Amino acid sequence: MSARPDTVIVEADGGSRGNPGPAGYGAVVFDAERAEVLAERRASIGIATNNVAEYRGLIAGLEAAVELGAARVEVRMDSKLVVEQLSGRWKVKHVAMIPLAEEARGLVAKFDSVTFTWIPRARNSHADRLANEAMDAAAGAEVPPLAAAGSAAAQAAPAKAAADAPPTGRTVADDASATAVVATARDRAPGWTGARGAPTRLLLLRHGRTALSVERRYSGRGNPPLDEVGREQAARAAAMLATRGGIDAVVCSPLARAHATATAAAQAIGLRAEIVDDLIETDFGTWEGLTFTEAATRDPEAHAAWLGDPALPPPGGESFAAVRTRIERVRDDLLARFPERTVLVVSHVTPIKTLLQLALDVGPTLLYRLHLDLAALSIAEFYPDGGASVRLVNDTSYL
Repeated sequence: MSARPDTVIVEADGGSRGNPGPAGYGAVVFDAERAEVLAERRASIGIATNNVAEYRGLIAGLEAAVELGAARVEVRMDSKLVVEQLSGRWKVKHVAMIPLAEEARGLVAKFDSVTFTWIPRARNSHADRLANEAMDAAAGAEVPPLAAAGSAAAQAAPAKAAADAPPTGRTVADDASATAVVATARDRAPGWTGARGAPTRLLLLRHGRTALSVERRYSGRGNPPLDEVGREQAARAAAMLATRGGIDAVVCSPLARAHATATAAAQAIGLRAEIVDDLIETDFGTWEGLTFTEAATRDPEAHAAWLGDPALPPPGGESFAAVRTRIERVRDDLLARFPERTVLVVSHVTPIKTLLQLALDVGPTLLYRLHLDLAALSIAEFYPDGGASVRLVNDTSYL
């Protein structure tokens, strides 16, 4: 199709063979009459639960609708949980669901309107098939190619799905209360970025607590280990990320506190943590180990000037401008190596703030005004056309 569709239908599903177990999702985007397939998505997400896979399918379907330039979306799923949570009638309580729900809501805000409707599983057979194909492919089986928009297969797919589905009687979807308009872009968020293509998604995780963290001291190139609380924080973050699924690589700072946090997550999701030297924390020079007040008292003029100019380093240390230069290298390297993939980046306050600053395209004020908790998760996405967006900041709901 050459023209952008005004309204599309997104059907999505996910499954797990074991719950949790090997999981995958499927999503299909139809035109408004459900006569033609405009896009299909499927992917294996490693070990995850059914609900996580269902959320991942929804997110993939909404991302496809964004790429198509749709203004209005009708989401249809056989997951009562996802439909009710995204419609606002049920609370999102599970720690693994919270960031996924926020990510979905961020996508919802890109459209003029989105509705969510529950449908019986038999009427969601297309997305269910794609999810099973994703799990089959991960197990080594051959699966058919995805249907291209406008092809004969794409045009025949809706009719085949309808023919395969048995007739159904009255369902929850027949009740007007089962369909809810949950977002209007004009009312909730400016949303639209103009970015095209599938992004590289960076999950930005700060390391767990150390002794210097407790005392709120400058902790740069010093190498304190995680304390007992920090190890527990790392374990909780790892459990959340393993349940979330969909992570393709793990990279981290060379410092012990970040490496230990990354290793816990990598082991939980079946990957290895790769050390990236440029993800190291800022070198605070002679202020290393001092509190803010102690540094300001020792070097009042230098400290005040440093807070007002990112190009100035601490005595014997590294400027925020220098940190930005190396973090730009990290971003560019990750985008080149992991296009359209999800990468867990475990690092420190300044590198994570800098990646968020790059995604938001804002000035250095963010470095001084944004707070990041220990073991907190933020999410930034970088698109192949140069666009970027921030999906989540400072989530600690799993701790």
